[in-house]
Amino acid sequence: MANNDWINGYLEAIINTGERLDGYRSDGYRSDGPARTAAASQNVLSAAKYFVNEVTGSDDAAIYRTWVKANATKYPQEKGNRMEYLCWRVWHVARQKKKLAWEDAQRMTRSRFGRRNRRQIKDEDFSEDLSEGERSEAQAGTPSSDGGSTSSLTAMIHAESQNAVGGTGRLYIVLVSLHGLVRGDNLELGRDSDTGGQVKYVVEFARALAKMPEVYRVDLLTRQICDPSVDSSYGEPTEMLASALPDENDEVGESSGAYIVRIPCGPRDQYIRKELLWPHIQEFVDGALAHIVHMTKILGEQLNGVGGQKLWPYVIHGHYADAGDAASLLSGSLNVPFVMTGHSLGRNKLEQLLKQNRLSRGSINNLYKIQRRLEAEEYSLDAAEMVITSTKQEIEEQWGLYDGFDVTTERKLRIRTQRGLDTYGRFMPRMHVITPGMDFSNVKVQELDGEGDANGFIMSELSPSSPRGKSPAIVQEIMRFFSNPHKPMILALARPDPKKNLTTLISAFGESKKLRELANLTLIMGNRDDIETMSSSNANVLMQILKLVDKYDLYGHVAYPKHHKQSEVPDIYKLAAVTKGVFINPALVEPFGLTLIEAAAHGLPIVATKIGGPVDIIKALRNGLLINPHEKEDITDALLKLMMDRKFWNDCRQNGLKNIHKFSWPAHCRAYLSHIALCRMRHPEWQDDNFVDEHTALEYERDSLTEFDANNISLRLSMDGAHDIFVWMDKADFPYFPMASAASNFKRLHESFNGGPYMNGCHNMKNGHWENPIERGFGEDKPAETFQSKVNMFRRRKHLVVLAVDSYDEATGKPTRKLLKIIQYFLKSFRSDNFSWRAIGFILSTSLTGSETVEFLTSGGISVHDFDCLICASGSELFFPILPQDGAQNTSGVHLYPDPYYKEHIEYRWGGEGLKKFINSIPKLVVENEDMLGALVEDKDRSNSHNFAYKTINKKMAPCVDSLRSTLRGKGYRNHVMYCQQESKLHILPLLASRSQALRYLFVRYEYDVARMFVVVGETGDTDYEELLAGTHKTIILSGVVEGGSERLLRGPGNYTRDDIVPVDSPNIVKTGGDDSHSVMKAFEKVGLNLYMKK
Repeated sequence: MANNDWINGYLEAIINTGERLDGYRSDGYRSDGPARTAAASQNVLSAAKYFVNEVTGSDDAAIYRTWVKANATKYPQEKGNRMEYLCWRVWHVARQKKKLAWEDAQRMTRSRFGRRNRRQIKDEDFSEDLSEGERSEAQAGTPSSDGGSTSSLTAMIHAESQNAVGGTGRLYIVLVSLHGLVRGDNLELGRDSDTGGQVKYVVEFARALAKMPEVYRVDLLTRQICDPSVDSSYGEPTEMLASALPDENDEVGESSGAYIVRIPCGPRDQYIRKELLWPHIQEFVDGALAHIVHMTKILGEQLNGVGGQKLWPYVIHGHYADAGDAASLLSGSLNVPFVMTGHSLGRNKLEQLLKQNRLSRGSINNLYKIQRRLEAEEYSLDAAEMVITSTKQEIEEQWGLYDGFDVTTERKLRIRTQRGLDTYGRFMPRMHVITPGMDFSNVKVQELDGEGDANGFIMSELSPSSPRGKSPAIVQEIMRFFSNPHKPMILALARPDPKKNLTTLISAFGESKKLRELANLTLIMGNRDDIETMSSSNANVLMQILKLVDKYDLYGHVAYPKHHKQSEVPDIYKLAAVTKGVFINPALVEPFGLTLIEAAAHGLPIVATKIGGPVDIIKALRNGLLINPHEKEDITDALLKLMMDRKFWNDCRQNGLKNIHKFSWPAHCRAYLSHIALCRMRHPEWQDDNFVDEHTALEYERDSLTEFDANNISLRLSMDGAHDIFVWMDKADFPYFPMASAASNFKRLHESFNGGPYMNGCHNMKNGHWENPIERGFGEDKPAETFQSKVNMFRRRKHLVVLAVDSYDEATGKPTRKLLKIIQYFLKSFRSDNFSWRAIGFILSTSLTGSETVEFLTSGGISVHDFDCLICASGSELFFPILPQDGAQNTSGVHLYPDPYYKEHIEYRWGGEGLKKFINSIPKLVVENEDMLGALVEDKDRSNSHNFAYKTINKKMAPCVDSLRSTLRGKGYRNHVMYCQQESKLHILPLLASRSQALRYLFVRYEYDVARMFVVVGETGDTDYEELLAGTHKTIILSGVVEGGSERLLRGPGNYTRDDIVPVDSPNIVKTGGDDSHSVMKAFEKVGLNLYMKK
């Protein structure tokens, strides 16, 4: 070795003498004494090891083992060559360590500059929102140190966690993954485009979470599939994945652990692809809600005793757009945090498909339902507390494409929140990078010889003709394709999907003579029996591959087995590793790439697309090369570099094995739990509100409605004073409004329900301010009915009829007389006898305010008390009509008591005055009076604290809901936007306020299952009409009763349609043949409610 004579001499002395630094030879004997004992041989430092340690600065066991092998070489010339190579290898390691140290120093420097820049950024606020005084306040509020409040923050998180989980310290986590075939064992990965890496990820993630000491139970919610063409295990309602860890008493909870819970939705006996699942999301949500509500009681009893506090979900985590849509609705109904993981994003996929120029935008939308997917992802951003990503690239280059997320705005809002400054109602979800984990328990890395082209002994073992024993079946299946199976293997493991880009890979392989001579190509493309039975897109890709094999005459060079088991995948990786092959992922877009982690764990260098997660994976593992998936030359060059440069191949292999621990499941779960602990812990505020007495509860369980005698049962359903936390309202203290004089008192009513003296239910004037009835305490003169007794009656109903018919006059926007007749008809039909009176309850759901509803019903002689509940102002108000003290003698006087928790429930992310200020600033959207050029004018008379109402003065200028919502999202406002009353009104509501979500609130709050509700609607309605149609409830569509609606302003051209929201052939949706009573009766016969109707 030139210029390294001292190293040559040192190596030569080691080779010739085998002398250790303590005087013993490498064979364990001293030249002047006996052999050393085994115990005394521990921690002996040999000359060779000393040299390695001194040069590299660490104990590199792999180099030392190779050194010992080289030292035992028989021929001096070969020994010299190998020792010379090892010397260069030692120095290469030393250089790499110096390089890493330099990179660490650079990283620390950048980190210091980054902290300095972030401190400067803290002084940059919203210029359009901050005044000079606010800027001074912001500067004064800058914290003096970064870590001063760490301990208090930790204590706060712990306290919130304890409160959220019911004081037990054990967590209930709900994961949602809707599509694909999900089961615990023998996953059918690659069977179709829906059963891939995401399925494996969520199953292993659920198992890993259940092993964390903080977690009591994990539910993985998915769709139940009873299709005879798939295995019957997918139709089982529940499947246990793993048991939980014992508690401090060394006991395992009865219902603890990880479970797959399958919720029926859509066609019961049909497995359908994810693009066709969109109309069935609402049904899945209702079924999942029923399961979660049931589990909260069971888990609460197990951890807190019978009647103890419920264990609400700590977080609901949606995976992919469809599950994100469902999980956001579940989160809104339960008022618990929602976390989103996209896995694959629609906007990025749309861009890639358009780049290929194979399909038009319309064809892409029809095939992939891409517009419906984009809206689901946007809505997930609206509702999510946090978004979990696999890579930083996913945040900046994929989520950054959406209206609802902007990196800069998110950072500014976060800083303002930390400093206690007003965000003006804006919100952006936090993005956290948490790399997925992998189960390494079944990974056995084969030790390979560092020299030579291939390990002949191992290859002989794997050969089908091996005399030493039978090789794995999948190995035999692969190797039968090859004319020379001893060549290195290029392995690709992906389903035949266009976005996986396998056709470009095989074209690159076929066009490179050098690559064909050097290696074989193996394509593991899932399982198939017959190409004819595959989906059209997968079948097309596979046919293209077969044609390319024939075009380039690749017979004997390419393997594409039809079947493999999930348990055989490690054998496939092992085969590629022992041939000194390469794993490649040439996908057009790869959100993360679990197969890359698996390949690295088995010692395979990787070549992967530079679009997506592989960028961060290769940066962390330093075990491969990135490629442009659209360039065949780039693919060829990367493969040749790894296949021909054996030193580079070995370096990549060792780097991957050394760094793979970064992707373990325990590390992933620890990071996950620590991040979700920073979410704002939301949970139902009424969890301690047990207002139903034992008699009522027992009566409800028996459901003994047929035993009631209305003549002997008083309507005064009072409760024991010890349980009554609500005030008894008396006539003297409470300003109720008799319906007989409702028209004359409309102004007073209007003030009461829209920000006047009536602010939150029944109030008393005390010390100059209006007092909430809960604050007053107990009254001595008890009225005929209370909020509690009204709720108890509501809970005992066998069924609920929800009247949500949007029949309004086109010219005035006021409700029609036809709507009055419909209400009168249903009340008369279902209140014909005592039995049906007690069995059937009524809810009126409308866009009218509470005062307008009272006036409207009074004009038709209808008592508000006939309704159990009123959902008013498009879901921003929820009332229970209650009789006052003299109600037994005068039923015309009814008080609308607001649900005490509903306003807090819908408060989540409400923009308030900041939202109104921004809306009013949009040019030509809102004008000051109707004489000006614009689309809307503010309707202050019908607005309330959680509903900004506007009159439409120019319908041609009015923007559609999608357009307006996109504008609001871009500024960080999260709202429910809707037109109502024949396009005459625009309502901007909180995100969680809607008529459909109000029904789910009643389910969670009062445990009244949505499946027992019957929703009556017209053929069209307000822009929230579609949300009322689908679900587990029964929907009756009345024909010919609604002349027009507001749905024209719901979506712009080229967007998704109603068929993507509402199932076309759902058995839960029935349409009447006409508007006559006979047609209505026939419709109710189909849904099983006709026995209560008056014939």
